[in-house]
Amino acid sequence: MRSAQFTGHRFTGRVAGTLVLGVAVLSLAACASASSSSGGTLSPTAAALASVPVVTMPPMPRAMSMTDPRVGLRAGMTTAGVAVSNMVLVSHSSKSAQLDGDGGTRGLTFANSDLAFRGNYVFQGNFSGFQIWDIANPASPVLRETLVCGTGQGDPSIYGNLLFISSESTGDRVDCGTQGVPDRVSKDRMVGVRIFDISDIAHPRKVADVQTCRGSHTHTLVPDVNDKSIVYVYVSGSAGVRSSDELPGCMDGPIDSANTSRFRIEVIRVPLAHPEQAKIVGYAHIFQDLAAPTAHGAAPSDAPRTPPPGGPPGGGRGGPRGGPNQCHDITVYPAVGLAGGACGGYGLLLDIHDPVNPKRLQAVGDSNFAFWHSATFNNDGTKVLFTDEWGGGTAPKCRADDPIDWGADAIFTLKDGRLVQGAYFKMPAAQTNMENCVAHNGSLVPVPGRDIMVQGWYQGGLDVFDFTDASHPYEIAYFDRGPVDSTKLVTAGFWAGYWYNGHIIGSEIARGLDIFELTPSPYLSQNEIDAAKLVMWDQFNPQNQPKIVWPAAFPVVRSYLDQLVRGQGLATARTQAIASDLARAESMTGGKRKSALHELAEQLDNDAKSAADASRVRAMASAVRDLEKATR
Repeated sequence: MRSAQFTGHRFTGRVAGTLVLGVAVLSLAACASASSSSGGTLSPTAAALASVPVVTMPPMPRAMSMTDPRVGLRAGMTTAGVAVSNMVLVSHSSKSAQLDGDGGTRGLTFANSDLAFRGNYVFQGNFSGFQIWDIANPASPVLRETLVCGTGQGDPSIYGNLLFISSESTGDRVDCGTQGVPDRVSKDRMVGVRIFDISDIAHPRKVADVQTCRGSHTHTLVPDVNDKSIVYVYVSGSAGVRSSDELPGCMDGPIDSANTSRFRIEVIRVPLAHPEQAKIVGYAHIFQDLAAPTAHGAAPSDAPRTPPPGGPPGGGRGGPRGGPNQCHDITVYPAVGLAGGACGGYGLLLDIHDPVNPKRLQAVGDSNFAFWHSATFNNDGTKVLFTDEWGGGTAPKCRADDPIDWGADAIFTLKDGRLVQGAYFKMPAAQTNMENCVAHNGSLVPVPGRDIMVQGWYQGGLDVFDFTDASHPYEIAYFDRGPVDSTKLVTAGFWAGYWYNGHIIGSEIARGLDIFELTPSPYLSQNEIDAAKLVMWDQFNPQNQPKIVWPAAFPVVRSYLDQLVRGQGLATARTQAIASDLARAESMTGGKRKSALHELAEQLDNDAKSAADASRVRAMASAVRDLEKATR
């Protein structure tokens, strides 16, 4: 989200108790007693395969839908109507009363923001501090701690017992006080990155304030692969440059100035054993030689009836702009040595093999994009998805007449080290003028063999979609509430939706924390959900993507089999035979199982020679061999 001015308005109501929900979930029956075409019954193995239908990818929408179940939902803070497909709401937890204060229309003073995860804990940022939730029981989360400390956005990251919080508002104080900083130059101001020791979850202790010249709108943790005692922090700050009288060395110079504070990314080095010694050790100058990008004009609902004299049609948003001077967000993928920088007018591909000196490899532009906001790699590191936060997150940009390629995701494929653009994906259900809606933060859902993402769309809800085919993404599941208020625009909705250890965790700006589970559908089988749930992390920062590695397990193998059935990647007779062989192997133990799996893997190698989807058959063979190796 881009910064918006705080206002004196209040949210339209307190979150009290449980939200009223109307839930309709699509599920598939896969019981052993299913009828066969001959009038008998299917075996358990055949019944399981019968529950996975052959599916043709749905057509890509060309405009926002007015017939989707998400259209026309009842408004309300706690009584909003709900539309849901192929997922269930496990729990809703209201945010702390300490952070239930001023906010509302374009107001963000007490808005919930991003998430970070460690063990059973969720760290939820807020523009006025942060909350720590214990989700050991996802159906009944417990709020362990709330700390009030002004941030401006409160982007969180976790590393061991250290919690990092971005701070950007010029009213933020070193002492975390709420009285603001009225003076232009003050030793009390804190804009940069705060570091807390959370060894005692109930008593977070601030151990360092790393001051930066433009504050920290977002930040990204980057481990040092050669020194486990160090972590680096890339700082993206979008505030104005501070006076050198307040922070020596700050200078608001042009891009060709060697000492400019405006056109650079700060790199902080944090010794994990002594975080109080954290300091800036470098600057990434990654914006050099970038021409001004061209942006689209206003949408039909925003365009003035008569263009202003001398101005471009569409209210002045069209035409060339200045080149970027900062990234909004940087996502690093250390396993492949790359990062994706969403940097206002461009998407950047960065080499991070030397974390102190990231290098720009490529910059891509797109006139359909207004504001490059965030990036997500697929697990293979062969695709990068960039989001466009058109309207800054506080405006309605999913209306019926808004172009479906604006405020969307753009999917790029990495070919020979270069980004090549594919299709767009946008949450397809038209939202009202009273719902801020645009592409925002999300993460991968770890289904083997597929590129699936869950994503927050503010008051457009949560969306789960498949982008395995970069030219044809499609929706799998969603959850959406009606607007908070039917009479005025209230900033609310899902800042983010992230998959973490078997559940989707949603940060709701105005209401609190939501936890979801996916359910089987024609586009996602129970085996695929079970395989995703096998991936467990000790900690997770969405802007620092971990390499997903699946354990040796039968649901992983069966996920590939379900995909072959769904996409007709292998003949039906063979998928049925493979299913039977898997069931037989699973019933065995020791050497007999090992031998059966070895034989199946060799058969799959042969199948791959003529299969319509040979790469998936080979992936299944590899998963079978993993099972064979794990068998004792």
